[in-house]
Amino acid sequence: MTTRKSVWSTPIFAPDGMVRVAILTGVVLLLLWGITLLRAARQEIRAERQFPPSGDFIRVGETAVHYVDMGAGPDLILIHGASGNLRDMTFSLAPRLAERYRVIVFDRPGLGYTDRIADSGATLTQQAGLLMQAARQLGADRPIVVGQSYGGAVALAWASEFPDRVAALVPVSAASNPWTTPLDPFYRVTSSRLGKALVVPALTAFVSDARIRQAIDSVFPPQSPPEGYDGFIGAPLTLRRISLRANAVQRANLLDEIKRQLPKYDQITAPTEIVHGTADTTVGLSIHSEKLAQQINGAVLTRLEGIGHMPHHAAEDEVVAAIDRAAESAGLR
Repeated sequence: MTTRKSVWSTPIFAPDGMVRVAILTGVVLLLLWGITLLRAARQEIRAERQFPPSGDFIRVGETAVHYVDMGAGPDLILIHGASGNLRDMTFSLAPRLAERYRVIVFDRPGLGYTDRIADSGATLTQQAGLLMQAARQLGADRPIVVGQSYGGAVALAWASEFPDRVAALVPVSAASNPWTTPLDPFYRVTSSRLGKALVVPALTAFVSDARIRQAIDSVFPPQSPPEGYDGFIGAPLTLRRISLRANAVQRANLLDEIKRQLPKYDQITAPTEIVHGTADTTVGLSIHSEKLAQQINGAVLTRLEGIGHMPHHAAEDEVVAAIDRAAESAGLR
C-alpha cells in the first residue's frame, strides 16, 4: 500500500518545502502587518482623545479648516511650522497677543485638524490661498500675518501672491531662500511612495512617547522647551498617518517651492518685520532672513542674539514687539 506524502512533511530544501516556507513567511508578515495597522489606528484614536480640537471649523470649498479665534482688535493671523499644529501658537503667544489683537490661529492643511488638500503635498501658495480664504470668511480681510519656520514660508506666499490681503507681515525664523544641504533621510523615506505605504504606519504604531519628547527637545537648542510645552503641544497628532504623510511631502517639496517663490518677494508691499535667532541651526539666519531683508522693500530684520529656532517661545517679548511695530507701521496701532 502506498502512502501519499503531505507537502508539510516535505524536506525544507525540496521545491515543495520552499513553497511551505514562502507560505509561512507570508502568513507571518501579514499577521505582523495587521498588528501594525491595528496599533496605528489605536495610537491615532489615543492622540485625538488626548488632544481633541481646541477651536472651531470653517469650510472653504470642500476643505474643513480648524482654527482658534480669540481677543479683539486688529486682525492677526498666526501660522505654525512643520511637524506641528496650532497648539504651538496657542501655548502662550496667542493668548498674550489677544489682549490687544483679534488673533486667529490656523492648523495648516493635513496637520492638526485641518483637512489635507493634496496627496502630492499642498504647495505654499495653495496653503496661503486656503488660509487667506478662511480668514476672509471670518471677517479678517486684511490681517497682520505672522508665520514661524515653514509657516513663515506660507506667510511669505500669502504676502507675495495676495499683497492686497495683508496689512503687515512678520516672518519668524522663516524658510525663505534656497539652501544646499540635502533633504533629511527621514523625509526622503517618508515622502516616497514605499515609505508612505510601509514606514509611515510603522512610525504611527511604534514611536514611543519618550522619542516624541526627544523630537520636541531637538527643535529648541540652545534653549529648552518652556515648562508644560510637551504636554500641551499635541505632538502625537503629527504621528497620525495622514499628518506624517502630509508633513513629509510638504517638507520634501519645500526647496523647489522656495525657488519658485523667491522672484515674487519684490511684490510684497506690506510693512515687514523679520525676526530670527542668531543661534538657529535649523533655518540659518545668513541663508534665509539676512537675504530676505534685502529682498523685501523696507523690511526690518531683528537679530536675536543666542536664540535658536523657536523665538516665539524663547524670546516672546521680542516677537511681540516686532508684531507691534509691524501693526504700527500699517497704521493699526
